[in-house]
Amino acid sequence: MRLTIETQVRAGIDRVWAAWTQAEEIKGWYFASDDWCCPVAEQALTPGGQFSYRMEAKDGAMGFDYCGEFTHVAPQEAIAYRLEDGREVEIAFIPNDAGVRVTQRFETESSYSVEQQRQGWQGILDNFRAYVEKYSSD
Repeated sequence: MRLTIETQVRAGIDRVWAAWTQAEEIKGWYFASDDWCCPVAEQALTPGGQFSYRMEAKDGAMGFDYCGEFTHVAPQEAIAYRLEDGREVEIAFIPNDAGVRVTQRFETESSYSVEQQRQGWQGILDNFRAYVEKYSSD
């Protein structure tokens, strides 16, 4: 099953793209809630390039690595990747008069309910929007 989530970011495409693709910026937003963090983000943003982001609870109670391989990169337009478990993810960056609409489509997995996955992924996307808007001069 595939789910689609989206957000509208009040910032220009240059700022949105930089926040989504630069490892130091990813560490500032790649988690769904304030009690989590992303202490490590590494990537080679090119088709065939690998990425690895570490998500951890701030209290150290749990954590996991989110890893995969980029399958498509169109600067300031789209990114696609395959997770280690084979699931596909696609992200589109669509500039408009209000900033940039970010749409993310992903394949679900069987460990968590569809609604839990939607909430988790949407939480990360909402955190991205808040991060970009907080640190944007656009």
